[in-house]
Amino acid sequence: MTKRMAKTLWNTPFKRILSKITKTATSKGAKAITKLLKGTPKKGKPAPVKPRPTLKANWEPGITFGMTGARRYRLYRPASLRRNERLPLMVMLHGCGQDAEALAASSKMNQIATRERFLVVYPEQERLANAQACWNWYDTRSGRAQREASSIEAVIDQVCQLQPVDSDRIVLCGLSAGASMAALIATSRPERFRVIAMHSGITTGVAHSTATALMAMRGRKLAAKPLSTDMQLPALLVIQGDKDRVVAPTNGAQAAQQWATQCGAKPGKSRIVQRGARYATSITDYRIRGKLVVTFCEVQGLDHAWSGGAAGHAYSDPKGPDASGMIWAFAKKQFASGVRSDLTPAKAEISTKTLTKKI
Repeated sequence: MTKRMAKTLWNTPFKRILSKITKTATSKGAKAITKLLKGTPKKGKPAPVKPRPTLKANWEPGITFGMTGARRYRLYRPASLRRNERLPLMVMLHGCGQDAEALAASSKMNQIATRERFLVVYPEQERLANAQACWNWYDTRSGRAQREASSIEAVIDQVCQLQPVDSDRIVLCGLSAGASMAALIATSRPERFRVIAMHSGITTGVAHSTATALMAMRGRKLAAKPLSTDMQLPALLVIQGDKDRVVAPTNGAQAAQQWATQCGAKPGKSRIVQRGARYATSITDYRIRGKLVVTFCEVQGLDHAWSGGAAGHAYSDPKGPDASGMIWAFAKKQFASGVRSDLTPAKAEISTKTLTKKI
């Protein structure tokens, strides 16, 4: 039977197979068990202008197969999507105890995608790979972390192939274990992403096992593995709560510093921003020759939760500043600044007013 299936797959066009799988895949996501961490015109009259075809907004399941196995995901497409458009892609990696549905609901990123017109894809971890649905970002010694990263990249490949994605405007974002996995992927394929957003995660290279991951989460300072000296990293936004009881707050500062050191950027003066009754936020920008490399946002009073998330959801705090809005504002400015490698200091300068309006 296996041989017959393999023969059929090879005899059918690859894109047709993927498209069919995407439309028919099951929507059952990885469930959470959490502790620490879902006719012809008449003559003389102009021909009527036919409306351009559009696609309705939808929230559909998908699955991809690669060398490292299968990976399920959920894809959100905004309404009135013209077939000739090329839209940005937001890749969202959930945290422990979550699935695609849960992160989409708490972050409200799909609502922003509707308004601002971009695609959102949510890869999902399987409970067979981790009982708490955590990404195994730390297990680099065995290679399991790298295999999971490759499977997530396969999801991105498939979405880029089947959907109208602008490959120059891809954002990789994650919460908690998802943020840590995002950092790992970004440092292995930095040229692929325009922006990385880490919310309550741990920087890459500080853990290689369960024991070292727990040490980092508890705030023990561990030396990060040096990155390649010639690596050109995408812009990074770090959001971290200073009352986080799961991932020690020092991890946010360490992630920002690792990125800044790699780029030779220096921190500017920190500033405090507060909007209404929301938690106040300390913001530090790191620049080199006027070019913004990293923004570090430490949210005062925020525990281990999506800042500004929807009420009534786990790992979501509506009293925090709007993390999803901040991420999109940061990404949008990076898109407008031009090609990363050719940026002049004037073009690379990002107005802090735009970001702070979202807080």
